[in-house]
Amino acid sequence: MVARRQYEELARQLGAIGAVKRGMARALPQDCPPGSAIVLTLLDRHGDMRMSRLAELLAVDMSVTSRHVAHVAERGWIERCPDPADKRSRILRLTPAGKERLDDMSERYVETLAHFLGDWSDDEVDQLCTLLARLRDSFGDCRAQSVRLPNPGTRIPSAPTTRTPV
Repeated sequence: MVARRQYEELARQLGAIGAVKRGMARALPQDCPPGSAIVLTLLDRHGDMRMSRLAELLAVDMSVTSRHVAHVAERGWIERCPDPADKRSRILRLTPAGKERLDDMSERYVETLAHFLGDWSDDEVDQLCTLLARLRDSFGDCRAQSVRLPNPGTRIPSAPTTRTPV
């Protein structure tokens, strides 16, 4: 059984991930903040889609999605085409310029990771990838209404103590 102190340490380490994310964001070009990079990545990975689908994948509301989409559209990295099935909707599509920008950002990310994790073994990087994917899967769809968080007063068991005979 995992002891409370281990969860506390995990909480501290996850909080420190913010520094890693900020360091990775510095690898991005000035004109492409992380939210824009994620939009380009999702369109590349999942193909053309409606704004509502992008919002689902981003796990944010439509107003945030709209700001990200406007930013990348203004730079010509995506185009908004009429949806043939519903003329009121738009289909978002990655442009060749967007694909170029994404390829550049991916290369920067890889170089940054290689720089900071250069002294890690292949097995350690594989293990980190596996554990991070498992952590993400454990949380599931964080937007779902059915996600039930524990009550703030829920007791987490402490580590078992071993008693030394007197």
